[in-house]
Amino acid sequence: MTTTRMKPLRYSKPTPELYELPPLGMDSEALALDIRRNFGTFLGRDKHCRSTHYPYQALALAMRDRLMERWKRTRYAYEEQDARHAYYLSLEFLMGRTLNNAILNLGVDAAMTPALSRLGLDLEELMDVEHDAGLGNGGLGRLAACFLDSCATLQLPVMGYGIRYEYGMFRQHIENCLQVEEPDHWLRDGNPWELERPENTRRVQYYGHTEAYQDTEGRRHVRWVNSHDVLAVPFDTPIPGYRNDTVNVLRLWSAAATDEFDLGEFNAGSYTESVASKNAAENITMVLYPNDTSENGKALRLKQQYFLASASLQDVLTRWVLHHGNDLGNFAEKSCFQLNDTHPSCAVPELMRLLMDVHGMEWDAAWAITSRTMAYTNHTLLPEALEKWSVRLFGQLLPRLLEIIHEINVRFLKTVARRWPGDNARQARMSLIEEGSDPQVRMAYLAIVGSYSVNGVAALHSELLQQGLFRDFFELWPHKFNNKTNGVTQRRWMASANPEMAKLITENIGDAWIRQLDTLSELVPYAESSEFRAQWQAVKRANKVRLAALVRHDCNVDFDPDALFDVQVKRIHEYKRQLLNILHVIHLYARLKAGEDARDATPWTPRCVLIGGKAAPGYFIAKRIITLVCQVAEMINGDEQVGGRLKVAFLPNYRVSAMEIIAPGTDLSEQISTAGKEASGTGNMKFMMNGAITIGTLDGANIEIREEVGNENFFLFGLTAEEVEAARPHYDPNALIEADPDLKRVMDLLESGHFNQFAPGLFDPIIHAIRNPHDPWLVAADFRSFIDAQELAATAYRDRDNWARMSILNTASSGKFSTDRTMREYNAEIWKLTPVAPVGVTER
Repeated sequence: MTTTRMKPLRYSKPTPELYELPPLGMDSEALALDIRRNFGTFLGRDKHCRSTHYPYQALALAMRDRLMERWKRTRYAYEEQDARHAYYLSLEFLMGRTLNNAILNLGVDAAMTPALSRLGLDLEELMDVEHDAGLGNGGLGRLAACFLDSCATLQLPVMGYGIRYEYGMFRQHIENCLQVEEPDHWLRDGNPWELERPENTRRVQYYGHTEAYQDTEGRRHVRWVNSHDVLAVPFDTPIPGYRNDTVNVLRLWSAAATDEFDLGEFNAGSYTESVASKNAAENITMVLYPNDTSENGKALRLKQQYFLASASLQDVLTRWVLHHGNDLGNFAEKSCFQLNDTHPSCAVPELMRLLMDVHGMEWDAAWAITSRTMAYTNHTLLPEALEKWSVRLFGQLLPRLLEIIHEINVRFLKTVARRWPGDNARQARMSLIEEGSDPQVRMAYLAIVGSYSVNGVAALHSELLQQGLFRDFFELWPHKFNNKTNGVTQRRWMASANPEMAKLITENIGDAWIRQLDTLSELVPYAESSEFRAQWQAVKRANKVRLAALVRHDCNVDFDPDALFDVQVKRIHEYKRQLLNILHVIHLYARLKAGEDARDATPWTPRCVLIGGKAAPGYFIAKRIITLVCQVAEMINGDEQVGGRLKVAFLPNYRVSAMEIIAPGTDLSEQISTAGKEASGTGNMKFMMNGAITIGTLDGANIEIREEVGNENFFLFGLTAEEVEAARPHYDPNALIEADPDLKRVMDLLESGHFNQFAPGLFDPIIHAIRNPHDPWLVAADFRSFIDAQELAATAYRDRDNWARMSILNTASSGKFSTDRTMREYNAEIWKLTPVAPVGVTER
């Protein structure tokens, strides 16, 4: 990729005629005209074009034009108000598809159908052309996307910063029951929603060394020299609020080489070597989250994290100087940086570097700004997920930042010593540097020390952080810690993903819920209306038909829409316990094979189980769990004795656009992580909003979901977080297996090789994990409770009328779980921004 030197205008003096245009029309005739112009003129297509790609591009560009004019007005309004800004730094943004969201938020959905109809185009067909922007692994990145939607809807001056990965989250397909990863080159057909901004390119340094010098007044300064530099080129994506003319910005950075290369090597004929560094530069943003099991992988991932932090902070400071001059005295009053997990923690020392080395500040003044502008969100309770970087690697790659981190640590440990004199063990625990044979920089601790706010993402999660992982820091600075329970945006996950349900709700209680989700509580009385329950069931069945079509297409398995649709879709990880789910499936299979359904007085509930998610390429046991799910599915689906009473499918390549079909069609939402391990979860909220009933542990936001909907509308099982910790010292899974005939039968089937007849030992690692007394996920401990809760769910589903009542109440009780509420809380307690409406009113 090359960059252009952007020359400033010297002689031209543009008048408003250049950049001020009449508002674009929002009616069907104006939309159709712009689509035609884009198709025929901008894209150069004619009557011979038979590809759906170009009509999609033409439509997307028509939408982007309308977003651009609102984007410009929003920016002018922020500038005129000199608004305080928040900057959301995240290494992941799982945006999914943009077209339908843009149509909904711009309010042109009613006009779009006749506009496309007159052109002979079908909206659903065009939407299906768009690639998912899969720039994230899962919930963390999707949460970031929902946050941006809500900030724009609330008219908050918030800008997102991330990385424009050339290859997003890998495409997954299943071959012989094994996960196979393929590159997700989501940009291969271009991205009509983004706008390159080469004039805002920033330079990011790596390697080299530092040297000290004195200025003319005798003050000591440090500069970073002989570095290998990379250019960060910004690509901006508009983020529209819901029908309010506000359009915020997501800026994604792409790495490019500088113009410099080794002329000596070039003149000696070594052209390949002379440009090798240029190729290496562009690799920084090539792949989402490289595998960091190797030293090269670790270096590349740290490069990505610093690339995001440095480019973004330089960008904000450059814009500040443009509008406010070189006086940074009130920068902290006007700016806030929200760090989405530990990945952007380099922002703390990087802001110090920029303020001191570039803007000439002394340490104390720079630290006063840094510690008043940084805010940190933690997303995990797993200690292994709290990033650490080798001091050796960090110093080699980012020498100036390591110096600053050491100085932050020295000053911080003095604070600890003053608070707890002589407590050397506490100082060692809290140090930003973990000592040992290979000392490590503790990035989460760096974020805490450098931030004025530290929040968890669910009530239980925040409590466990304060009493567990970060207890020392909480005791030192209790005022920093707070909770902000996650949410999701109802505009994408209800209004867009479930239009028939949205229509039914709006017809009965109005459309205020699209902006204020807690008004869904007005649905509660409708749960007692037999007519409304019948309408609700009809919508749900139609959604299940749509989901069954997806399963048929992607899995070649037939789901009966009248069966219980039991769904678990999320990243494959041991703590999320897809393994417990498939053990229940094997239990049901064993019952059917033993004829217990015929002997029981209780009728059998037909069930279709859908599991989906991606395992990290290097995560052996997670990939083996996928294999188990697929082989169990093949065995069950091919067994005529089982028939239609139980169906199982593994959905490959789980993604945002698939979830938009899955959530509306789900009856039973599996949220079954080991209590105390899931920070929050957001899939649980999407399912709840769409009327699914949750079966889950008291973990993450499940606790708050159950509080909102009531115990009777939630299927609870399993040990609590406290009981999990109490059970660990004497946990004996083998005794539990022997004492429970159902669990023993399941284990016997697994251990006999029934599901791997031609691959002996294939599932031995899974069997050993279940039987291991040190199993951190306590799968065997929760099995009995899970089976009992599943039987309660099956029984409840047979009373379809009451199930519809429970479904309505779940949707009606989901108001708390909108990111609109989450963002209001972030703003009221952390960011303290003032909402700003755009200048002028555009045609609607």
